[in-house]
Amino acid sequence: MHIDIFKRKKIVAIIRGATPKNIIPIANALKEGGISIIEITMETPKGLQALETLSDFKDHDIIAGAGTVLDSETARAAIIAGAKFIFSPTVQPKTIQMTKRYGAVSIPGAYTPTEILTAYESGADLIKVFPASTLGSGFFKQLSGPLPHIPLMATGGIDETNLKEYIKSGAVAVGIGSSLVNTKQELNDAYLLELTKKAKRYTNLIM
Repeated sequence: MHIDIFKRKKIVAIIRGATPKNIIPIANALKEGGISIIEITMETPKGLQALETLSDFKDHDIIAGAGTVLDSETARAAIIAGAKFIFSPTVQPKTIQMTKRYGAVSIPGAYTPTEILTAYESGADLIKVFPASTLGSGFFKQLSGPLPHIPLMATGGIDETNLKEYIKSGAVAVGIGSSLVNTKQELNDAYLLELTKKAKRYTNLIM
């Protein structure tokens, strides 16, 4: 897998509260709306099992990965469970190295130019600027001057009102969490239909 898929698709759905029971219907609903890169966060009690369930589903249009990975051991477990990419909220060189050793895409979170450069020099493929909303879209435009070779992704506070601005400012992709998927809502046909419609609205913004 290569980061070009992130540059092409541009949107990653961040799912907190994923379970083996709800992940397939949610992933299918998102795919119908044009969003096929799915991040399952690992702080969720059954997150690893949900990741394995989605990976075993073997829908070639859906790319599953792990998020909120805080250490190298969790990264390894997630990759064994089928994760194609590893998201971390912070810069952990050992986690980056483990991810690359097993052939997955490494996407650590960073906040400052120093952290971004450190992550990139440690082997990260793509840097997740988090939380992006506290910095604003202008941060991406300004950083493209001194660090134009480092691909950046915006995560944290991204929704329908600002997604386009982050992409225009230089973010190669965005991660969208609760403003897209809310696993606390009842999982029924009406919710899944609305999720597909919402995904289509997001994808229309980047076309």
